[in-house]
Amino acid sequence: MSPATILTLIIVYFGMLFIISYFVSRKNSDNDTFFKANKNSRWYLVAFGMIGTALSGVTFISVPGEVGNPDLQFKYFQFILGNAIGFLIIAKVLLPLYYRMNLTSIYGYIEQRLGVVSYKTAASIFLISRTIGSAFRLYLVVIVLQRYVFDAFQIPFALTVLISLGLIFAYTYRGGLKTIIITDTLQTFFLVSSVFLTIYFICDSLDLSAFQAFETVKESNYSKVFFFEDFLKGNYFWKQLLGGIFVTIAMVGLDQDLMQKNLSCKNIGEAQKNMFTFTGIFVLINIFFLSVGALLYMYAEKNGIAIPMVDGVARTDLLFPEIAFHHLTIVPAVVFLLGLTAATFATTDSALTALTTSFCVDFLGMDKAGNQNKPNAVRTRHWIHIAFSLLMFLVIVIFNSVNDASVVKMIFKIASYTYGPLLGLYAFGLFMKSKTVNDKLVPFICLVSPAICFFISKYSEALFGDYVFDNELIIVNGLITFFGLWLISRPADSETRF
Repeated sequence: MSPATILTLIIVYFGMLFIISYFVSRKNSDNDTFFKANKNSRWYLVAFGMIGTALSGVTFISVPGEVGNPDLQFKYFQFILGNAIGFLIIAKVLLPLYYRMNLTSIYGYIEQRLGVVSYKTAASIFLISRTIGSAFRLYLVVIVLQRYVFDAFQIPFALTVLISLGLIFAYTYRGGLKTIIITDTLQTFFLVSSVFLTIYFICDSLDLSAFQAFETVKESNYSKVFFFEDFLKGNYFWKQLLGGIFVTIAMVGLDQDLMQKNLSCKNIGEAQKNMFTFTGIFVLINIFFLSVGALLYMYAEKNGIAIPMVDGVARTDLLFPEIAFHHLTIVPAVVFLLGLTAATFATTDSALTALTTSFCVDFLGMDKAGNQNKPNAVRTRHWIHIAFSLLMFLVIVIFNSVNDASVVKMIFKIASYTYGPLLGLYAFGLFMKSKTVNDKLVPFICLVSPAICFFISKYSEALFGDYVFDNELIIVNGLITFFGLWLISRPADSETRF
């Protein structure tokens, strides 16, 4: 498929999103629509659309790519099982709390429970983490688009990023969450369809029926799911399962991005139905992602396709686009492009909307009764939306200038560390109801905890006899934060106990 064809498809794709955005936001584009979608979102649309938000473009290309590693294979499914348990905990514990307090920003709980400084700290953690994490996800996918599309037109990388963010801004700045609920539903449809169709096309090229493909994947050297052999390694089952549970609680249940969609449902019952449905779809679609990975490696082995190299390093995350664009027919290539684009922009548009919401609500108080009808409130929100788009652009350009995969991955890992303090803050608020904290010292605790975890992770093999931390590090992070908060705690007034 030629770069011109790919570019045409991208233009048509965004044209559809602009049309949806126009009809959704033409009647009402006030802040209540942007922040909460007027609290009338259909739970089934939210559940389906959240798949596109939860599965980024990185998941779309990296998860299948990792299957070829003998130490990984279907290891990721252990983490997914933990995710599913985490989603159920969110539905039964956190969502009822958020609805009972009628929150627009979930960090409002921290304000009422621990204090204003703690509240601002929690919101700041989210803004930093989500900006870096979303920029990183978009960066990795823009590299793919740059390699296979925009280099052919001699478009600079920075301009590619700017165009991508500009398009996202254009269809989200008016309707915000109300627009995202609809566009993410469409984008999730493309994503899910692309996974199933990719499996069909690869099976067809390998002359396998659906049943034969299942048996072939099961009997292959790529399908080992459970790893119980060595608890020192990062792929050990209980590390992955526990890490999946707590990563989900922290990075979904304590993240304004994904919770904002849940809070747009009419009531707690519909929000919980959304979470239960989303959990089932999420587990199922990840099984198919892993199956795509196994089939891709079989196809590559049969046809003598090497893993693409970048600067002398094999990049397994480029195997999927390499096969889709250069070795399959045009229809599978189109299917892959739609899936990758949907996964990427469903994540980024949601993140930009959540970042804007958090800043407007948590730092400008736009949800307060006295501020809701202030003149120019909507215009202020527009400028904040622009500011976060530009901030994400700058972060991506910095990633690209570093041009060192290990450094960039470490930046992303550091960003994930910051969710540990959120886990500690909420755990303290929920389980230590008889205590509150010295509010002014909370930022210090939330800085020290990730720093300690970084040190532990870097030197874990030397400190703990070859033990390698993986996703379970977030539990350690949360516990350190919890203990630090306990050290600066005092008896709570009855008014701050929730």
